Amino acid sequence: MNLHRMLQAREAAGKPVTVGVIGAGKFGSMFLAAAQRTPGMHVVGIADLALPRARDALARIGWPEAKYAAPNLDAAHRSGATALTEDAMALMGDPRIEVIVECTGHPAAGIRHALAAIEHGKHIVMVNVEADVLAGPLLAERARAAGTVYSMAYGDQPSLVCEIVDTLRAEGFTVVAAGKGTKYLPEYHASTPATVWGHYGLSEEQARLGGMNPQMFNSFLDGTKSGIEMAAIANATGLEPPEDGLAFPPCGTQDLPRVFAGSRGRVEVISSLERDGRPVVGDLRWGVYAVFEGETDYIRRCFAEYGVATDPSGRYAALWRPYHFIGLELGISVASAALRREPTGCSDAWRGDVAATAKRDLAAGEVLDGEGGAMVWGKCIPAQRSLALGALPIGLAHGVPLKRAVKAGGIVTAADVALDESSEAVRIRRAMEQAARPAKAAE
Repeated sequence: MNLHRMLQAREAAGKPVTVGVIGAGKFGSMFLAAAQRTPGMHVVGIADLALPRARDALARIGWPEAKYAAPNLDAAHRSGATALTEDAMALMGDPRIEVIVECTGHPAAGIRHALAAIEHGKHIVMVNVEADVLAGPLLAERARAAGTVYSMAYGDQPSLVCEIVDTLRAEGFTVVAAGKGTKYLPEYHASTPATVWGHYGLSEEQARLGGMNPQMFNSFLDGTKSGIEMAAIANATGLEPPEDGLAFPPCGTQDLPRVFAGSRGRVEVISSLERDGRPVVGDLRWGVYAVFEGETDYIRRCFAEYGVATDPSGRYAALWRPYHFIGLELGISVASAALRREPTGCSDAWRGDVAATAKRDLAAGEVLDGEGGAMVWGKCIPAQRSLALGALPIGLAHGVPLKRAVKAGGIVTAADVALDESSEAVRIRRAMEQAARPAKAAE
């Protein structure tokens, strides 16, 4: 509860926390909107492959043009303004920048940027949860070895869940389940970019005018993004994914203790829709939760005395947050990494994976279109099951041709596709898989 005071001290000393941002999309724009109002924080550089789009974003969020007119990083450091560049590696190579914020959403790019940031001794806030789930435990271990911080992004749901779980555990409670809410029906797993707007109640024209990307929004709807986020939470907290994927039970906040009573440490996403499409009463569509156990009679009596909502037995209770503010809250991660050298959530082991799963019958020769596309969605399963199956992670399922057919509902395996084993993302993933394999018994 001292980050604001610590930032003010850096401001007063004329030494603000220096930040480089990669990607000026929605999440990055939200962070930048808040960062310009945060004392003790200086966004020195923004890297984006489309600088006109980045300038449009900065104008839209209210940055004065002079604020992002620094011609280079040296000028930005001197003036307190911000330089725009297409060269993300220039941010990593600048020894005066302390924290890199990676929010491209592209798994391979995220891994490349994380490795470069770590090599240059920088803290990295990984908004790119796709990259984190693909290889986060390995990246986090490399950051620890280098003495830098590798952190989840505060404001995004995985980090907020980690915060609630950590708070409850620090208070002595056993957490039996944790996760988030979303809008879900089973048929959404087959949704494609061509059908997505109907599920959201929007016309294609409305979506176009809103600048909404159909493949990205389809990833939110078809279960992939939920799977990615739950795998990240599992990897950071020790909670486990269900063996055959998330169940998405319909559940309002008032029913959380009842629905998860008796659970033994799982991640799960709750649906804001009943299976017949009716809205759930007290839904948590935009929020996060954790269910915990009162393990003694005295603790359960305290629950009752202070109005804590529990299951009928009085043993299980829930804590939740109804909203998350996405990039508007990201400054907490930046400040925590730079000033406390502490992540706001971080993978410490590979426990959850997100396996590419066929939305329809897929034929040999077809080229997978990745997360949010028309061909596969991402199912969150235990990492050891993924390893045993040789599952293709959703983060590697874009632009790869199928060598053999896969039936609808089947998990696509690495043997089903022609992967480029020389690519950096594949090599890093393979290294993480190898490290997770059980050691062979001594002969």
